[in-house]
Amino acid sequence: MGASADVTEDDGGTSSDRGDGKVDRESRSDENERRAAPERVEVIASVSQFTELLPQLESVDRVAVDTEADSLHCYREKLCLLQVSLPGRDYIVDPLANVDLAPLRTALERKEIVLHGADFDLRLLRRGLNFTPQRIFDTVIGARLLGIREFSLAALVKRYFDVELGKGSQKANWARRPLSPRMLEYAMNDTHYLLPLAERFEAQLKQFDRIDWLRQSCERAVEQAAVERARDKEELWRIRGSGLLRGRAAAVLRALWQWREQEAKAADRPPFHVLQNYELLSAAVSFASEKLPDFRHFSSRRRQAFREAAESALQLSEEEWPVSRRRFGMRPSAGMMVRTEELRRRRDRGARELDLEPAFIASRSTLEAIAADEACATILLLPWQRKLIGIKM
Repeated sequence: MGASADVTEDDGGTSSDRGDGKVDRESRSDENERRAAPERVEVIASVSQFTELLPQLESVDRVAVDTEADSLHCYREKLCLLQVSLPGRDYIVDPLANVDLAPLRTALERKEIVLHGADFDLRLLRRGLNFTPQRIFDTVIGARLLGIREFSLAALVKRYFDVELGKGSQKANWARRPLSPRMLEYAMNDTHYLLPLAERFEAQLKQFDRIDWLRQSCERAVEQAAVERARDKEELWRIRGSGLLRGRAAAVLRALWQWREQEAKAADRPPFHVLQNYELLSAAVSFASEKLPDFRHFSSRRRQAFREAAESALQLSEEEWPVSRRRFGMRPSAGMMVRTEELRRRRDRGARELDLEPAFIASRSTLEAIAADEACATILLLPWQRKLIGIKM
């Protein structure tokens, strides 16, 4: 889900309900505009239940979808729940039940999928369901294109439906069965309000002639989620704070990180369940200073393996220590700095005129890359973003 920022409800826009607090309050008081919280959640966990769902999907063009995974409870996360909302009906599909989900994937491929903060869900759907939608409507993107700064689902549901969403199951183990009523309600709320939100945002975006901006942004989101995030295996151990470590301490940290990965994989638990990052950093410094760190929750076997990993790193020669990372590249020239500042001024002017977040149009690093090579603009920016900044390609 998208993060929210602390701003007032009045976004300072026009008299439409995208930023006018008065109109928002009026819309919240209209019962026709409010969608009540789900009273009954239908869990699809059998072939017969699944057979009943498919015809319901066939009758609509737009489907709200969300996912739940067990990433906080296992080494390799898996798709544990698939929430699906249609007009007037809410369902939870159980991917862990003995049900063939291929027909569901086929049915969803022909629909516009409404998501909130699409990136994680798109990646999980691709891995867990082998499904990549052709069209999406991301309500986070829709909200931000309307100048809304508080765009978490909870903030939007409160804003438009005057409903407080609970947070009690955010860290639940979604692989456990049976699911509690509280967990089911929490999961279903993630899609229950998305269709009316999408309808409202769509109308407003058309009013402000920004619906094509949404289309461009959502297409880019699908493209980016389809790209595997590859990281250099030799760099994975460089956690936050590792840049402060040098020489032998860095070698120990690398060894301890690799030990932690092996332990987590063997236990099928997230690495932080074995040892948190700040504890890894502290232990590396201690070992390098000839101190012997210990953690009371370690078993005797784990404690021994932990110390052996550190000892192996301490025995390395200086040539085998990790090399400190350095930033490569040329120092920005005076001309590049002038071009960056000009792009920033144009971006900020467009942001003020349309009441949008400047960084949503283009980040500082993006502007710097374009200042160095304007051809990058066609890759880094969407057409609507280039137009606002005044980049003609």
